[in-house]
Amino acid sequence: MAKRKKKGGGGEGEGGMERWLISYADFITLLMVFFVVMYAMSKVDVQKYSAMANSLSLVLSGQSLTTMDSPGPSMIQGTSGQATPAPSGSAAENQRQMDEVKELIEEFIRTADMQAADAAKTGNTAATRLSENIIVYEQERGLVISFKDTMLFPSGSDQLTAQAQQIITELGTTLLKLPNYIRVEGHTDNRPINTVKFPSNWELSALRASNVVHVLREDSGVPADRLSIIGYGEYRPLVSNDSEIGRAMNRRVDIVILKKKYDYFEPPRAPNL
Repeated sequence: MAKRKKKGGGGEGEGGMERWLISYADFITLLMVFFVVMYAMSKVDVQKYSAMANSLSLVLSGQSLTTMDSPGPSMIQGTSGQATPAPSGSAAENQRQMDEVKELIEEFIRTADMQAADAAKTGNTAATRLSENIIVYEQERGLVISFKDTMLFPSGSDQLTAQAQQIITELGTTLLKLPNYIRVEGHTDNRPINTVKFPSNWELSALRASNVVHVLREDSGVPADRLSIIGYGEYRPLVSNDSEIGRAMNRRVDIVILKKKYDYFEPPRAPNL
């Protein structure tokens, strides 16, 4: 008599087939997970490179960056709305630093004005109020101390007057208290100049900035590695050059105390040979 098969049971061949299917399903699942992980990693890299490219584009184009105050790593918000890592420091720290710098400069101007007022009482009409010849304002890059050119130089000249040298020297002594980098920027109006010494307004603006830097370095003792010079010529006007008042405002020398987050210069390293 034939033996009856157990209910629900399969032959030896059928059991082997089921074990093979389980192994195959496990393999397919692991393969799917592997590709999911690879896809996720590639998406993260794309986002990082996109953020880096966006940040570099903003810096090179000169567009403003607004610092975000949020928990976690410091970030900056570009004009595209995408968050990217900030150079260094926080918005609150940078603002506190600039407030301290501004207070030092304003105290220097108040002191100079009082000295000019005392000199005027004694009949010294040559004394001028510093507050009438300097504009102090804040930008994203730092604090700007803007001097009218008539206070510093004779018309068409790059030689500082004796009074200007004294003022720049005293201002430099105040700036010694700060660790910030200092950039001196020369500007002119759009009227052309063409002399042996000044073939164009670029040379005039650069040499004026250079002479201010020499006073800061040699007379005030500001470390040379904190100083830099830029000559913009006529190409960074504050206002239109259509009037004499506008041209007078554009003829200036700016001393810029840069915020600490712009201290990204590192000492040069010798190449590996």
